[in-house]
Amino acid sequence: MSKKKTDKTKDQVEDNSVKDKVEDVIDEAIEDLEENADNKQDDDDFSETDKLKEEVQKEKDKFLRLFAEFENYKRRTSKERLELFKTANQEVMSAMLPVLDDFDRALNEIQKTEDKNLLKGVELIHNKLRETLKNKGLEPMNVEKGDSFDSDLHEAITQVPAPSEDLKGKIVDVVERGYKLGERIIRYPKVITGK
Repeated sequence: MSKKKTDKTKDQVEDNSVKDKVEDVIDEAIEDLEENADNKQDDDDFSETDKLKEEVQKEKDKFLRLFAEFENYKRRTSKERLELFKTANQEVMSAMLPVLDDFDRALNEIQKTEDKNLLKGVELIHNKLRETLKNKGLEPMNVEKGDSFDSDLHEAITQVPAPSEDLKGKIVDVVERGYKLGERIIRYPKVITGK
């Protein structure tokens, strides 16, 4: 049985169990009201009616609270499930990043050779790997020399004297590229900043 069918069956069982509980509470309330009506035959019918209305109101309030709690549960679990689906392959993507880095370094070295067929073959494989990962939600973070340093988005590994005045407090070099999976950063870019 697939995971999707198992989750669907599990949700249906949970929905049915909550529905059963709600029905049980309502049945108990009705039985209590009937017992109270049979046991308490007062001369004052008006006060009896008021008591019954009050009890029905209490049971209705219980029912509404239980129903609201169930709706909140459904909303929360569906949100958690969507979040899980979005980042389910994060571990695999994180494991692939060093391979992608090695591929980038190899491509840079092969470009220095004169064998154009080797370069073309490696570029094809490299592009195919990048496109496959991109289709699964992996996106490189665009960080370049001269960009402003942001500690929320970049990981500074060292500071060096800025080669020019306009690079002070800015990124001087990108040591390791950063990547995002959807909206979540799974690896921060490692940069060198100028001081």
